[in-house]
Amino acid sequence: MAAQVMGAATVEEALLSRCSVRAFLPTPVPRGDVERLLALASRSASNSNGQPWHVHVLTGGAKRRLTEALWEALDGDGRVAACEYPYQPAADAWPEPFRGRRRSFGDGLYREALGIDVDDAAGRLRHHRRNYDFFGAPVGLVLTVSRHPLDSALVDAGLFLQALMLAARQDGLDTCPQAAFLDFYPVLRRHLQIPDDQIIVCGLALGFADRDHALSRSRTPREPVRAFTTFHDDGPPRPGPA
Repeated sequence: MAAQVMGAATVEEALLSRCSVRAFLPTPVPRGDVERLLALASRSASNSNGQPWHVHVLTGGAKRRLTEALWEALDGDGRVAACEYPYQPAADAWPEPFRGRRRSFGDGLYREALGIDVDDAAGRLRHHRRNYDFFGAPVGLVLTVSRHPLDSALVDAGLFLQALMLAARQDGLDTCPQAAFLDFYPVLRRHLQIPDDQIIVCGLALGFADRDHALSRSRTPREPVRAFTTFHDDGPPRPGPA
């Protein structure tokens, strides 16, 4: 696999080159490679070594059948289910500065990369619909964690996901964590036979990015260190470097 595309040679390169890819090539990813990535991610820290995660890997017909069921739910009454855990507030309930960052992200994704106007509801829905095909990635993953204790399990899930995404970059693969699956979690429960003592955290697309797609040129900015860091030392608390 490493000979097919350029991967990340260091953790720094993996972090700097990682982004949420929303356009993939159909190039298959061998099962052995997926297993190796999951084994690496399993080295993530977890509370008391509880390792509360479980991963459902979908390819081929299994992925297609789940996608069709999700599209049917979306194209029916489009009614989303109440999330099983408080993932994010309603669109109009985000406080600043998070609301501004969210709006900037939406503008960059829809208007600048895809040419979809903010008032083009049909165009936005067409793109949103691609979530449920994992944006064309050959491998779709659904991550669940134990309900007991849920709060720490969700932290552990974040650590697991980050490790998996960085390990993928080492092999020249790309990913996209997807909360959209939470809107129709009963469909996932039914198709993947997820037991009640497991909470669905998110989906994850895995594959080779389509570098020629307009979405591949869409990158989100990050705040400087001084904006989110306070250093505590012998003097009074001070912000990070300018």
